[in-house]
Amino acid sequence: MKSKIQNILILLCVGTASAVFGQKKNEDIGTEVVNVVKPYTPTISDAFKVKETPTLEDSVTTKKEIIKYNIFSFPVASTFTPSKGRAAAVDKTPRPRLFKNYATLGIGNYMNLIGELFVTEEVGDNGYVGGSFRHFSSRGGINDAVLDDKFSNTALDLTYGSRLDNFSFNIDAGYQHQIYNWYGMYVDEPFFDPALFNDIDPQQTYHNAYVGGRIEVGESFFKEATLKYNRFWDAYDSAENRFTFKPSFEFEVSETAIKTDLIVDYVGGEFDRAYFGSGLDPAMKYGFANFGIHPSFVVNRDDWTINIGAAAFYSLDTEFSDNKFYIYPEATATFKIVGDLMVLYMGAEGGLDQNSYRDFTNLNPYVSPTLLIAPTNRQFDLYGGLKGKLANSVSYNVRGFFKSEKDKPLFLLNQFPGPDGNPDLGGYEYANSFGVVYDNVKTFGAYGEINADFSKSVSFGVNATFSTYDVEWAEEAWNLPQFKAGANLDVDITKKWYAGADVFYVGERKDMLDFTDVVGGNNQIVTLKGYFDANAHVGYQHNERLSGFLKFNNIANQQYEKWLNYPVQGFQVMLGANYKFDF
Repeated sequence: MKSKIQNILILLCVGTASAVFGQKKNEDIGTEVVNVVKPYTPTISDAFKVKETPTLEDSVTTKKEIIKYNIFSFPVASTFTPSKGRAAAVDKTPRPRLFKNYATLGIGNYMNLIGELFVTEEVGDNGYVGGSFRHFSSRGGINDAVLDDKFSNTALDLTYGSRLDNFSFNIDAGYQHQIYNWYGMYVDEPFFDPALFNDIDPQQTYHNAYVGGRIEVGESFFKEATLKYNRFWDAYDSAENRFTFKPSFEFEVSETAIKTDLIVDYVGGEFDRAYFGSGLDPAMKYGFANFGIHPSFVVNRDDWTINIGAAAFYSLDTEFSDNKFYIYPEATATFKIVGDLMVLYMGAEGGLDQNSYRDFTNLNPYVSPTLLIAPTNRQFDLYGGLKGKLANSVSYNVRGFFKSEKDKPLFLLNQFPGPDGNPDLGGYEYANSFGVVYDNVKTFGAYGEINADFSKSVSFGVNATFSTYDVEWAEEAWNLPQFKAGANLDVDITKKWYAGADVFYVGERKDMLDFTDVVGGNNQIVTLKGYFDANAHVGYQHNERLSGFLKFNNIANQQYEKWLNYPVQGFQVMLGANYKFDF
């Protein structure tokens, strides 16, 4: 180290000496003035963009090292097992259990009694049997009734059926027994002596037995068929047979389904006597066989549907050989104007309606067993209207209609007996029963309804019908009201309690008191007042099987007359229970 320092000092000394002795002594190089003139011109250097990756000008550039990653994995013992994911649970109301059978029993004032029983049971893999029993009776007790006014209605129905993949059928049979009394007496003097009331037996009994069946077939041009036979008779030796057979077919023509219904409808019977008469009267026999065919096809598009068809009937009068042929064009259409909110619909229909003694007794049980039976020619029924929704839970339907019917049946109070009448009168021959008269009637009218489901617990509905009638022969459209209206409300108060109410109004009707056989008497047209009826019920669901109810009928306690001289029961209350069960 010391030798290196000495060498450096020697080199510095040699260099210094060379510099001193290399310049001449006292040498003068002189002086000179140099002026440099240059104008100043400023410039802006060119802009340039700094590169993301600048160019390196270093003489040595280090090469980028490539880094390699390696993962050294090895198993780790663990007892954790992840669970499968699942959707969050939503609280749902449990579905109520459905029972196959139920029984109802109720009792109220006027000794009103109702009873119902319905049972069904599976038989084998595909079959089932069922039966029902219904009873409604009253001991009467109407204030203004001078004759016995009790009534009873009892029915028993049985069925057996089987369901397969493309085939199903059922066989039905039943019996109905009804008791009514012609209690609607005209009691004003001087036409009747109250002493006669003790000698009148006003009771009438109706019997009806039937057997029938239904067949349905899938994937075949033959779709279904119904068959039914009724035997109806009463306590005055009146009897009636009714047979109906209605098969239905469906064919494909040019990718359009054409449905064809065939109709065979026969009714025939006899009444043992005429009004104010006894013994068999040939004019009181009747028989009509109606044979019909009804083809139709439907055209569907996105916003409209049209159903076009026709019906043809041949009516055979088996008693008087007065046979007739009828043709009824048919067309119905619907157009969606604003989706489901507003749907326009219209139609033109017609048909031949078979009338029967049993049908008349269902409409008015106080008819006499001396009626004239004939079919009604419903020439056309034209209608059009709007239906849809005002909101998701509110629906409406309004329409106007015009209908023309030939031989339309009208109920009219029978004639009063004169002093020379049959001394052995039946219980219906004191102007306390109704006959049937036929007339050609044209009906103009309008109908409207609104139904609302405010929630799952509250539903409400209201409807009204207004009609005017044009009759050809009669003085009035007997017992046809011009105005009818109704409303209903159902409420689930709690899970256990529920309630409901319904009201209806029927406007004025016309009938006639016929005194032509009474000395000094004549015909008097009578206007029956319109009546209002309000009903309500409340129930308690004790459990899924047992519930109780309390019903109130004719709450306003109106003694109105549904038929002339036939007042109804006043305020009625009934207490009862329902029980559901399985075998």
